[in-house]
Amino acid sequence: MSKKEHSTIDNLQVLFEDNHLIIINKRPGDIVQGDKTGDLPLSETVKGYLKKKYDKPGNVYLGVVHRLDRPTSGIVVFAKTSKALPRLNKIFAEKDAKKTYWAIVKNSPEEPEKRLVHYMKRNTKQNKSYAHSNVVSESKKAILSYRTIKKLDRYYLLEVDLETGRHHQIRSQLTAIGCPIKGDLKYGFDRSNADGSIHLHARKLRLMHPVKKEPIEIIASPPNDPIWNACL
Repeated sequence: MSKKEHSTIDNLQVLFEDNHLIIINKRPGDIVQGDKTGDLPLSETVKGYLKKKYDKPGNVYLGVVHRLDRPTSGIVVFAKTSKALPRLNKIFAEKDAKKTYWAIVKNSPEEPEKRLVHYMKRNTKQNKSYAHSNVVSESKKAILSYRTIKKLDRYYLLEVDLETGRHHQIRSQLTAIGCPIKGDLKYGFDRSNADGSIHLHARKLRLMHPVKKEPIEIIASPPNDPIWNACL
């Protein structure tokens, strides 16, 4: 298994920063918030970066607004002030942050573009969500739209717009239509990527600034690998 590169204070990919928020391009393998692995989370790396950059004494305030699955790359937003955090939480909770992902899949979807509606049921023991075509008990409605934007030698690049934010939603819904994401063993791809990543990237984010009320649009470059590079 090749060594994956984690974000550090010195190599952090900062896409946007002002007094109220900081937006990072997360590397696959970075964990956004601490978990049972005990690995250093991205939130702590960002705190360390801010502490060093501004030569801050004591603790640095940083609010975690949303997460990305560990093997996924792309845009993650953090709040730098206690004023911005509840406003950002509201923006994300009310789906006013428009998120676009890129996914690389081996199989071409039956239709080049489509809006998918499923009912997701989460299995916490497996840390996995299952997409059902009809309502099942304890399921939540999950909606996304995809379109095929590029045919590569052996894969297809899909652009995915999320309407809901369910656990492992894109991974599960694309598997349900026979298009598991490259490297995503958990959701039916035939082999894992050498570095443990999956080819799912949070590519674009549009939202209103929580304090300035100005529109922000962020685009994040995918990780540097031959397949992602072929998409650009």
